Amino acid sequence: MVHQYKNNGYNIVLDVNSGQVHIVDDIVYDLIPLIEEKRDAKSDYLFEKTGGRYPLEEIEEASGEIRELKKNGGLFTEDTFEPYINKFTEFKKEGGIVKALCLHIAHDCNLRCRYCFASKGEYHGQKALMSYEVGKQALDFLIGHSGNRVNLEVDFFGGEPTMNFDVVKKLVAYGRSREEEANKKFRFTLTTNGILLNDEILEFANKEMGNLVLSIDGRRDVNDRMRPTASGSGSYDIIMPKFKKAADSRNQTNYYVRGTYTHYNTDFSEDVLHLHDCGFEQISVEPAVSDPKEDYALREEDVPVLLEQYDLLAKEIIKRRKEGRFINFFHFMIDLEGGPCVAKRLSGCGAGGEYMAVTPWGDLYPCHQFVGNEEFKLGNVYDGVVNKELSGKFTSCNVYTKAKCADCFAKFYCSGGCMANSYNSTGDINGNYELGCILQRKRVECAIMIKAALSE
Repeated sequence: MVHQYKNNGYNIVLDVNSGQVHIVDDIVYDLIPLIEEKRDAKSDYLFEKTGGRYPLEEIEEASGEIRELKKNGGLFTEDTFEPYINKFTEFKKEGGIVKALCLHIAHDCNLRCRYCFASKGEYHGQKALMSYEVGKQALDFLIGHSGNRVNLEVDFFGGEPTMNFDVVKKLVAYGRSREEEANKKFRFTLTTNGILLNDEILEFANKEMGNLVLSIDGRRDVNDRMRPTASGSGSYDIIMPKFKKAADSRNQTNYYVRGTYTHYNTDFSEDVLHLHDCGFEQISVEPAVSDPKEDYALREEDVPVLLEQYDLLAKEIIKRRKEGRFINFFHFMIDLEGGPCVAKRLSGCGAGGEYMAVTPWGDLYPCHQFVGNEEFKLGNVYDGVVNKELSGKFTSCNVYTKAKCADCFAKFYCSGGCMANSYNSTGDINGNYELGCILQRKRVECAIMIKAALSE
């Protein structure tokens, strides 16, 4: 499978199965689809099909280059991944290896974000704080079910986890105390809205947290419209100075500011650039996934604007990087040389198998977005995964079980997309969230173009 597109003056050709990217001239760009359709096409045929735009000798030279790329495995390559993923899926089912947990330290929050899938942090249930005992058992569960894997990941999540920060500190200490004897290494992450962030919490985070996720939507009016406090006032002026201090204290690494855009800020590139102008280098601003009936929900008519925004943002990122002003946008992060392992490229985050969420009561769910939906409860940290059938469904979900992924050039970059978004939009984790797919394809195109521009 080959995907071709033009962006910012570049003719870009992606060989989907090999992952090789080629920046080509007009004649090669025009000949590739003709040769893909008819592999033994002669020069006279190509001359006729291109309407005589190129001299015959140039067609012969260009078609020779294309066939050389094919011979060397850089074009028209076959998909060799499907047999691998089937074997790997069976291995995951049998092994039951868990490598990451999302600990819901607090089902409570001091913000009232309008788009929050967690319903004011309570996940459509009751307010609760995770006890040390439940959290300790969760870490024991992770250690006990991680097999020979050394590096384990734990995200302190909510609601707002700093509302239960004493337990966070105790659990980090407990995890560290188990590392040597269990031959494990924990990488902790803290996701916070910043309202309670102070010097004590920041000092602890800088010592113990491998990553810090700071939630802010961008410009003041955009942020405060969607992320008010419990009293209804804006949160921007409270959190912005704290977040700037946090980013600088981590030397602009191992953190990112994470925002959400909605129908009310379809010009979201301005929010990304605002955050960069405020001093943040690691930035993620993602589309809201919500009930279409909500006034802030993204709509079909927003799509052309959103696609244009990604193009505008990509060009501005190139400009700023060339000026020596580093900026890293999460959705434009693509490693064209190495990238994730094959299994991750095909099956994604590992929700419901390698990765699970833990409620304050110790219940296990495939990920944080399924918490509160009882039909997705997998088990608990005491008894382990009880619903093996459900876990198997998640473990088996990959780009080959999603019909619409078959002909999509972006499938090995998005790994089939978010299973929660698929379920919420289609009722099936093997479905496809159409708006998400459209935006993902544009992000991949922009990311590859940025690589091309910055490599000149």
